[in-house]
Amino acid sequence: MNILIVDDELYIREVIKEYASLEGYNVIEASNGIDAIKVLENEKVDLIIMDIMMPKLDGYSAIKEIREKENTPIIVLSARAEEYDKLHGFDLGIDDYVTKPFSPKELMARIKVLLNRGNPKTQTFVFDGLVVDYLGHSVSVDGIELKLTPKEYELLVYFILNKNIALTREQLLRCVWGYDYFGDDRTIDTHIKMLRNNLGRFRNMIVTVRGVGYKFEVKE
Repeated sequence: MNILIVDDELYIREVIKEYASLEGYNVIEASNGIDAIKVLENEKVDLIIMDIMMPKLDGYSAIKEIREKENTPIIVLSARAEEYDKLHGFDLGIDDYVTKPFSPKELMARIKVLLNRGNPKTQTFVFDGLVVDYLGHSVSVDGIELKLTPKEYELLVYFILNKNIALTREQLLRCVWGYDYFGDDRTIDTHIKMLRNNLGRFRNMIVTVRGVGYKFEVKE
């Protein structure tokens, strides 16, 4: 899969490229919005990581132009952390927003989530007697369908797509509940407790990571 990194900082592009290459992705680079648009005219790109403050053509302007022609998943990677900037990005049609400084591992996890949305090979997760059918929006344990709330289901799916990765409560709130949610950590803990109860013998797959948050542990 091809990932386009658009950032005027060479160091940022090199860091992301190193991690993305380890995950098996092919990386294409651009240092501004104009070059990014040119790349898209000539290359098949599966996901775009876009900075905002760049010369020649800023990220927002580039995204607006790209969205007129392409539905390629876009992650904004920017030092601008104001709510206005994030909301403006989502209004333009981006799929995620990551602020600098950032964790390359977390960025890779977000990339996997977005790419897996359209991957037909990942429409079902099966582990022992636990089956999650993404197309059918259903979860079953040993052949018995679970009655999960919409948020419990979304939380479980996000855990699975980021299996064996420690996720912070803030990250879970941001990615499952959304940027416009004003809840607190207790919301996460309550839903984790309910999800664990529903998972029965698989409850221990959701591991508490001290000082961090939670992890969906799959021992393969």
